[in-house]
Amino acid sequence: MNATLTLRDIFDRLFDCFGPLSWWPAETPFEVCVGAILTQNTAWTNVEKAICALKQASCLTPVAMQAIEPHQLAQLIRPAGYFNVKSARLQGFVAWLFLHHEGSLERMFAGDWRTLRAELLQVRGIGPETADSILLYAGSKPTFVVDAYTRRLFHRLGLLPEDAGYDETRTLFLAHLPADAQLFNEYHALIVEQCKQFCRKKPLCKGCPLFAACLFARTAA
Repeated sequence: MNATLTLRDIFDRLFDCFGPLSWWPAETPFEVCVGAILTQNTAWTNVEKAICALKQASCLTPVAMQAIEPHQLAQLIRPAGYFNVKSARLQGFVAWLFLHHEGSLERMFAGDWRTLRAELLQVRGIGPETADSILLYAGSKPTFVVDAYTRRLFHRLGLLPEDAGYDETRTLFLAHLPADAQLFNEYHALIVEQCKQFCRKKPLCKGCPLFAACLFARTAA
């Protein structure tokens, strides 16, 4: 089966089922960057509480986040968990932003996104998923965000081995779909929704829009 058609068909079936999901919910690109760091090892509902606290404290700009005391920042983001670690990561990212891009996300995103991705991966506390989230959702760059949902779904569909790593999973999308940030944005959001509703750890196959094409469903029947 042609991989290009397969991936596009999966997208179309998910889109027909769930419609447009318009992820990432944020008012500014910097808020996306902050959310991408805060969402590590926690639920999005906890990130929303932390983001709300940062907004109330007028701390959602690079300048404000650079100026705030670390312990004060840690208290504001406490709902997101690991607040001392994440406080250091946020201020580390902001320090890097000022050192290399004069504190401007516009300058940061102006160059080649592949080079920027390599640079972001050198920032303490920013791994591949966080870097790709910043690039895709804050910078509208055509990279694909991979998470546990992505690996679970595409393994069950028979398109990835069970032990597929981040790079192997990401390459599946980059190699077989057009480099379209809007497509990648919507695709990842649809994957998340699919795995929340149907392709859970204990799957709910009844009504699944991908049931007929799912290797896992056929072998489990």
